[in-house]
Amino acid sequence: MQNTPVSSLVGEEYEVEVGPVAHGGHCIARTEEGRVLFVRHALPGERIIARVTEGEETSRFLRADAVTVLDPSKDRVEAPCPFAGPGKCGGCDWQHAKPGAQRRLKGEVIAEQLLRLAGLTPEQAGWDGTVMPAEGDKLPSGEVPQWRTRVQYAIDAEGHAGLRKHRSHEVEVIDHCMIAAEGVSELGIEKRTWEGMASVEAIAASGSHDRQVVLTPRPGARLPLVELDKPVSVLRVGEKDGGVHRVHGRAFVRERADERTHRVGNGGFWQVHPKAADTLMKAVMQGLLPRKGDTALDLYCGVGLFAGALADRVGEQGAVLGIESGKRAVEDARHNLAGFPRVRVEQGKVESVLPRTGITEVDLIVLDPPRAGAGQQTVHHLANLGARRIAYVACDPAALARDLSYFSARGYKVRTLRAFDLFPMTHHVECVAILEPAAKNS
Repeated sequence: MQNTPVSSLVGEEYEVEVGPVAHGGHCIARTEEGRVLFVRHALPGERIIARVTEGEETSRFLRADAVTVLDPSKDRVEAPCPFAGPGKCGGCDWQHAKPGAQRRLKGEVIAEQLLRLAGLTPEQAGWDGTVMPAEGDKLPSGEVPQWRTRVQYAIDAEGHAGLRKHRSHEVEVIDHCMIAAEGVSELGIEKRTWEGMASVEAIAASGSHDRQVVLTPRPGARLPLVELDKPVSVLRVGEKDGGVHRVHGRAFVRERADERTHRVGNGGFWQVHPKAADTLMKAVMQGLLPRKGDTALDLYCGVGLFAGALADRVGEQGAVLGIESGKRAVEDARHNLAGFPRVRVEQGKVESVLPRTGITEVDLIVLDPPRAGAGQQTVHHLANLGARRIAYVACDPAALARDLSYFSARGYKVRTLRAFDLFPMTHHVECVAILEPAAKNS
């Protein structure tokens, strides 16, 4: 029996009216035949010509780009970046929207995810519906915040630096990234060729003048001699172990937050926006209101940002336990927290380590999980510890909403939620939710 060939719809064009924004940097539209389109480079309410970029006759939905705007939104602007637009760089989602409109769109996505996955209205989540810009990011239309302190450049077959196209391995060669922080741009990564490299990550610490590049060679390639416009440390990703190894210079950069210096080694995780670490730390501490003598958990603790802030505030009579899966991050966290004798950092996955600690009660919890969220098992364990307050830092509103529904089922309600635009021009947004026992009278 022969399989009937499935007909691709890539390249087909439809005239549609654009509907609401959806999670992921696109809007939803429907064709006259009822096909669902996820359309990039569009804004709600516009009339556009959408060209299909992914999908077949049998697909549940099609992906598309807005290639012609027939009736533009009042929120539309000319994309400031020459590399933004249909078929080009996939790094930014909202270059074509005014800054205030970008934040409104992100707020609509958060509200939709909270309602759909957690059954919460903004009022029930203690949220005023706004997404706050970071300090210094409120710029006029046409001006772009230079916020990205870490940029991973993809390298094409000829050795030219660029960024990946949307949902593609294809490289859009660029000569400048508008959202890159000044410390990244001044390295001049795009000016030279990188033969034999698959990617080059540039890191410009915002808490010091430390600069670093992390090279990922193609199989069998030799490392180039790195000569850039500013002094840098050089690291490489190992071909066999995938680990990050020092080539020359420091293996770490120094970042500042909460008036302390943090060592971040081997290209490890630190918030990308220069104001993000302090913004999130303040939101967490204002929500938790730590007291002297409190016991606290910092889960997915990275290099110890929240653990240090907690330790500072609970004092010598209090205690903090951090849990982090990354070996190098744990080494950095122990180094960064060495001045706090009542802080301990354990390595391993939260769901494995936490039950082994024997901890049965705790006053405060901070969790800053990866994009997938904490998950039902971890949430249930945490709810049994009876914390007075829990701070949940989320980079994905869908994962946040799912986990809030799990907390609700275990007796915790959201007291307040705040949202911050720490990734301008992209669809990403950061949230801080403060939870407390539902039985508490407040």
